[in-house]
Amino acid sequence: MKLLVKISTLLKPEHLVLLLLFNIHYSLFNLTKILIIRFSSIGDIVLASPVFRCVKQQLPDAKVHLLTKESFRKVTEANPYVDQFFYFKDDLKNLIVKLKEENYDVVIDLHDNLRSNKIKRALKKKAFTIDKLSWPKFLLTNFNINRMPGRHITLRSLDTVQALGVKDDGLGLDYFIPEKDRVFADDLPTSHQAGFIALVIGATYFTKKLPLHQLQELCRLIDHPIVLVGGSEDQQMGEAVRQVDTGKIYNACGKFNLNESADIVRQSKLVISHDTGMQYIAVALQKQVIAIWGGTSPKLDVAPYYGSAGKNKEGEMYDNFLLDIRCQPCSRYGTDKCPLEHFDCMEKLSMAKIAERVMKRLGR
Repeated sequence: MKLLVKISTLLKPEHLVLLLLFNIHYSLFNLTKILIIRFSSIGDIVLASPVFRCVKQQLPDAKVHLLTKESFRKVTEANPYVDQFFYFKDDLKNLIVKLKEENYDVVIDLHDNLRSNKIKRALKKKAFTIDKLSWPKFLLTNFNINRMPGRHITLRSLDTVQALGVKDDGLGLDYFIPEKDRVFADDLPTSHQAGFIALVIGATYFTKKLPLHQLQELCRLIDHPIVLVGGSEDQQMGEAVRQVDTGKIYNACGKFNLNESADIVRQSKLVISHDTGMQYIAVALQKQVIAIWGGTSPKLDVAPYYGSAGKNKEGEMYDNFLLDIRCQPCSRYGTDKCPLEHFDCMEKLSMAKIAERVMKRLGR
């Protein structure tokens, strides 16, 4: 730096500008410690995963730290592209003290909420923040006015680190399953060990999920072994779906943890899923996906994403099933009931068409 100052006394003003730009460029490309913030959710963390990989691989001397919620430890802890994890639970003040001790060079905010902004202000470091497109999303979900840019959320996350010289490598999403969470063949019924479809029946909100009678109809129409995937909160619905054909359908809901369920998805021939975290985990594991949309929509730039270097067009690795009616999407994340009380987006969706596409993808 002293050398740069000495040289600057010998240069003309226009050369000083170039020198300053070079110095900024040099400092950005010689970062030693980077904090990435993405608090939630499972799907959003998986959709942001190329940022962790691309930063680590393209800035190999940098230490990459990730801040997320404690509840998403299982989603992140096996990621080899993160050098250190910080998990937030409820003590933000103490967390900020620990983050200050790290003396980061730059902060990448992939969440942009009150909490992440408070952290950025406290750290007082150069920060790059994702554009959440709140206004276009509001117009789309409230007035069916589409001003979304048509740029996938994963690519917009990567745009956030472009100033660091980091580019999309085209390899899509990542999800890493620890060896301790592998599911073995004899953990599933003998009838399913030769191959099965994974049907993800859960979702955080009501308007993201097919009603019970639609799930039952779909399973009736699919002539292939099915494993129902979901959490303990989905166990009762899963059991009701299983009654359609107790030999063909295995209810795994609540019997396996998140990573074990992800491993079941990994072993499946094909995945049928609502707009939920497991859908994006399936995509990261390069599975064929039938994506079912209710209160949300691919118009929010959140369709399955396999990477620009792979088969990323609809109809290749995935299919979207939605009615695309005027009131869809009605929200960004889903809601606890249909705002118009008819729930047409799921009630009128053809299970026959979905089943037909499933069997075609299986070569049947």
